[in-house]
Amino acid sequence: MYPEGLLFAPLQPALARLPRDRWPTHDELTALAQGVVTARGQPIHFVPPRGNSDRERRYYELRIAQSGEIETRTENWHDLFNALSWITFPKAKAAINAQHAAMLEEGGDAEARQRRPERDALTLFDEGGVAVSCDDEELLRHIVDFEWKRLFWTRRSELLAKMRFTAFGHGLYEQARAPFIGLVAKTVFLSADTSVDEGLARHFAERANFRSPRIMPPMPVLGVPGWYPDTERESFYDDPVHFRGSRRRDKKIR
Repeated sequence: MYPEGLLFAPLQPALARLPRDRWPTHDELTALAQGVVTARGQPIHFVPPRGNSDRERRYYELRIAQSGEIETRTENWHDLFNALSWITFPKAKAAINAQHAAMLEEGGDAEARQRRPERDALTLFDEGGVAVSCDDEELLRHIVDFEWKRLFWTRRSELLAKMRFTAFGHGLYEQARAPFIGLVAKTVFLSADTSVDEGLARHFAERANFRSPRIMPPMPVLGVPGWYPDTERESFYDDPVHFRGSRRRDKKIR
């Protein structure tokens, strides 16, 4: 029932503990999240959605911070992957949620109706982000400059030795069940010697790190070696639509 493959590797420990022949219940997901808390110390538990009013949707993140309750639809891949992300990356998810909640409290209804750029960035990464763990500035520069074939094919041996990609966004996991050319993720660069969960938590603790979605370089997800069958063919990286060309070298890496 559950997806497999390198892209889904971070979720496998949690997936292995789920029922194999049916969807998990809210209680089963909550049991897997034992010990996971929000930044305000509230234990996480997964609950049925309360309703569909605009106000409830706008304050979804604030409810999580205040009560630990995460509204989760049953038999829904998007919400299941969100639950699994909380279980897999508890510190990072708590840090992202804490920033949403703080900004909602600061801005009130105006912020709830229209997100500021920082919350747009948080949402984009939470839904479709990939952490790139690497200390080689030259390899990271290939992402910033859209030099995809050079990174993924020409320098593959160096990439495999020095760079690690970790899918984070729960929307990305949902889309990867039926991957399509054009699937793109926002990236955050982390040091190679830190855990992804801790590294992302530290990254999102500082608002200057996500002041706009534009500071997170996009990356064609299916180019990562092993994340898609065609990555074993050099010609795959010649597709100019999926692998768009370089940008100017005027952007910072970190």
